[in-house]
Amino acid sequence: MNATTNPIDLRLEDVTKIYPGAIALSEVSLSIRGGEVVGLIGENGAGKSTLMNVLGGTIAPDAGAIVADGQSHAALTPAQAIELGIAFVHQELNPFTNLDVTGNVLLGREIRTGLFGRIDRTAMEQRVQPILTRLGARFSPRDPVLGLSLADQQLLEIAKALAVDARLVILDEPTSSLTLSETQRLLEVVTDLRREGVAVLFITHRLNEIEQVADRVVVLRDGKNAGDLGRAEIGRDRMVQMMVGRDVKRLYQRKAHEAGAPVLQITDLRTQTYPESPVTLALHGGEILGLAGLVGAGRTEIARALFGIDPVLGGTVHVRDRLLPQNSVAAAIAAGISLVPEDRKAQGLFLEFSISDNISMPSLARMSSRGRINRKAELALAESSRNRLSIKAASLRGPAAELSGGNQQKVVLAKWLAMEPAIIIFDEPTRGIDVGAKAEVYGLMQALADRGVAIVMISSDMEEVIGVSDRVAVMSKGRITGILNQEQLTEEAILRLAVE
Repeated sequence: MNATTNPIDLRLEDVTKIYPGAIALSEVSLSIRGGEVVGLIGENGAGKSTLMNVLGGTIAPDAGAIVADGQSHAALTPAQAIELGIAFVHQELNPFTNLDVTGNVLLGREIRTGLFGRIDRTAMEQRVQPILTRLGARFSPRDPVLGLSLADQQLLEIAKALAVDARLVILDEPTSSLTLSETQRLLEVVTDLRREGVAVLFITHRLNEIEQVADRVVVLRDGKNAGDLGRAEIGRDRMVQMMVGRDVKRLYQRKAHEAGAPVLQITDLRTQTYPESPVTLALHGGEILGLAGLVGAGRTEIARALFGIDPVLGGTVHVRDRLLPQNSVAAAIAAGISLVPEDRKAQGLFLEFSISDNISMPSLARMSSRGRINRKAELALAESSRNRLSIKAASLRGPAAELSGGNQQKVVLAKWLAMEPAIIIFDEPTRGIDVGAKAEVYGLMQALADRGVAIVMISSDMEEVIGVSDRVAVMSKGRITGILNQEQLTEEAILRLAVE
């Protein structure tokens, strides 16, 4: 099916979906046509995911209609969605890591040849390579998926969508793991798809991307239509106001912090990834130090080495003038270091465990006696954390998997705050969370710095780095290429150091 000659015409009319105790969608309407990019925005819990699942046929609405190419449906099945040419790129990455890139992109649509239908690997790789080239991917059709970075896995998901003859591509936070250059390339791909007559539903919390590519914006709030914006009306302040129902005047709330004495001194630290690039860096109490650079610059590797996850090949780390034993997470925690990882689902939470269990996990030693956990103390800690961080959850006994991204991030933070750390490392702290939750995370970071906690913030969001940090250390190829103070912080200055 060719999108240019047969563009999609799709409408949701007064779609409602009700779960026990919650209304996910209430009379939501949305339209999209071939050759149009529609931005879909809203805070976590606004109904975007439910709407996506309705379009994909995995959730049947309780009321309303889906009108596709003039034909009305009470609900779609997954097979009907595929037949209509609806392709998804989900935020949550679920690649088959036992296969290579080609096997993932053409899974279920393998090219076969001969009497016995043998898989034609050459033909499949020739089919996949132009898609990867189009995306500017750094990996090849033969590369194993297990070795791909998060950013490359995100590009792989996009390649899978482009490999089918899609008439509507739904992109859910497609740039959350991408570098600036990869993000720009993706936005160019979106523009190309529009030119070819493909419809794109673009879901993101990065509003500057919506400003760049969207023809229209549909805003959801609390499961309802909060309004639409035409191309001429699209602007950050207007979108934020419609999403949260109020003006968010100062998202970053940056204020100067008086840096205290050095609490962390890294000297000639060498990691496995960049053994020939020693890193020397100091961190002061009460400051927010941004760690900027392109994906692969070595920022996360430094964080993991400091926290004892990855082996250190050389150098020293002192916390308050005491030498930190290397390659020991327990020693790092005992020294007052906490890590809020980039991939909170895989590395920061036990999703199937309760919220209360997750929050108390690092503190079990002081909540236990003779091998038995004091459940009353555990619940009290969780309740205190919920109030302190405004964690939105119906029950603290519910699984962490049921929380929104922003609230999951708060749970990860809550478990470390219970340990009263002196140093907190945030790796991509607002990845995949909405603008309201971002403002809360920034406010928490500022409050921690005000209390004298030293913060390292690793972020690929340039606005975030500039808006939150007191100083920024820029990395490239495993080494620090420069350190900028607030007066020097500009996007150009950071990029210049990031590409050295």
